[in-house]
Parts: sequence; structure tokens; C-alpha cells
Amino acid sequence: MSLPTVSSKPIKHWIVPFAASLSEPCQHALPRLAADNALPHLRRVLSQLQEVQRIEGDEYALSMPHERVLARAMGWPDSDGLMPWASWWAAQDGLVLEAGKTWGMLSPGHWLMGRDHLTLLDPATLGLSEAESRTVFDAIRPLFEEDGWTLLWGSAQRWYAAHPSLSGLPTASLDRVIGRNPDLWLTDHSEARMVRRLQSEVQMLLYQHPVNDAREAQGLATVNSFWLSGCGAVPHSVTWPQEVILVNDLRAPMLADDMPLWLEAWASVDATVLKDMSDALDAGQAIQLTLCGERHAATFAPVPATGLSARLWQSLKRLTSSGSGSDPVPLLNSL
Repeated sequence: MSLPTVSSKPIKHWIVPFAASLSEPCQHALPRLAADNALPHLRRVLSQLQEVQRIEGDEYALSMPHERVLARAMGWPDSDGLMPWASWWAAQDGLVLEAGKTWGMLSPGHWLMGRDHLTLLDPATLGLSEAESRTVFDAIRPLFEEDGWTLLWGSAQRWYAAHPSLSGLPTASLDRVIGRNPDLWLTDHSEARMVRRLQSEVQMLLYQHPVNDAREAQGLATVNSFWLSGCGAVPHSVTWPQEVILVNDLRAPMLADDMPLWLEAWASVDATVLKDMSDALDAGQAIQLTLCGERHAATFAPVPATGLSARLWQSLKRLTSSGSGSDPVPLLNSL
């Protein structure tokens, strides 16, 4: 289903991931957004738009809803767990991956061993330096190359790997796994066995690596494994259209289950991004807003005005709508 257009000009499309979650901390925090003075610009924007598309999913999907929305914007297939995000991230890191190979992204990280399960910590919170990352990368590379893999270093948090076994291999998004038990997100695909073996070998190799010894001495989390995601052939495009604006402010606090910070981030997005959207609507500009949760993504756009009376009605609605629109919490809960 294609989104409606109101003019021949590209329509600015704001995409907001992590707008809500089914997690217990988020469910306790969401009622705070029901207060009359909460998110006034979101209320006003939603009062002038209608839902034109909803991408359905569930909390057990390998890919996040916002990844599916962005994949569609770039003209990629949005098959669950099969979107070539490694190529996109490599472009952000200044790399051009070799076409004709299937690439994946390796995220070096810490798998925290609890009393009865593992938890994958957010790699961004490790504070891994470039020197540490390159040293660990060089240490594990022979394990992969022995099996015919090609490895490239992209950044402290992102390495890239190519191997024929990655073709058609579904993998869970890093955003899906952070803060959760990675064992639950390792697929039973036949080609995943090699990945699991390499994860075990990397864990053993890094157990007493000098980089980890030094980090432990400083009270820092070690690098003891990696997560593979974003596998696929290099796509025709690795940039999304200029009119697409990703608002990623809610990601870090949501993944950290830091709900006070998440509520602050929502207030900041409302006061800046959503205020700009509200001003654009007041100026008669066509816009789109997609709110993404843990399961679904909902896109909102103006109703096309096809006649003089419809245009006059929309103008009147813009002028008379106030910041005290309806409570957004039921909508956020539906995501």
C-alpha cells in the first residue's frame, strides 16, 4: 500500500522509533503522557492527521517496525530479519562493501551472565576505544578467515563480515536483542550453526585477552562475544530519501529501561521536532509522521483536499485545533 501524496513535491516524513514498548517499565511510565500538559504538539499534530498505513508485527519479530518502514522507503524488501542493514551501516562508516558478496554486521559486545540467563548489553555503553576494538578484531579475525570469511573493521562498535552462508540467513536486529537474552534470538536456520560455533570460539579466545584484563582492572565490562545482524547482498541504494527524517532520541533511554530519561526525551521531541511539524501544518505543508513501537508502525498524513469545501474545512481545522487534543497514550499503547 503506497502512502497518499498531496502534491508533486516530496513530502517530509518523520519516523519516530521506540515511541512505546510492552516492557513493564514503559507500561508504568506511559500514563505520565496522559496528563493534559504532556506532548501538546503531538496532540495537535495527530488532531490534524489521519492514519493512512499500519505495518503490523509482533514483539517476537526479528526486525524492528522502524526498520521495516525505513527499508520500504529505500526500496528494499522488508522480509523479517533479511534486510541488508550491514551495507547501510558500512556506508556510514565510510566503507564500500564488495558487491557480489553477502555481508553482515558484527557488533562486539558483552554478554552478561546472570544467575539463570544471559543479557546482551548495549555495545554503545561499553565505551570501547578504537585501539581496543582493533586489537580484539585482529585477535578474532583468524577464526573467521579459517572458514573462508572476509572481515572488515568499520568502527569501534561495528565490524563487517562476508560469507556465502549469510545468503538468506535471517538474523535478529541488534535493537531487538539489547537488554535481552541473546540465546532466545539465535535462529534455528541451518546456516546459523556456524555463527553459534564462532560465538563460542570468540568467547573462549577473549576470556583472558589482555584488552579484557585491562578493562576488568578498570572496572569496565569486557568484550566477550559478538552479535551478527543485517545480513544481505549489497542493495542498489544505501541511503534513504532526503525527505525521510529519523528521530532517534527515544532509542537509548528505551533500550536502557531508563523511563525518566525516556519521558524527558519525549518532551524534548515534542518541543522541537513535533513543534516544527505543527508549524508546517499551520503553513499548509504536507507532512507524514510514523510512530513505531515494539510491534507495529502507524503512519499519519493529511487527508487530501479534493474540493474547495474540503480545503476550507481543513484550513478551519488547522486554525481551531488546540494543543489539548486527545490523549495519545491509547495510540502509543497500540504500537
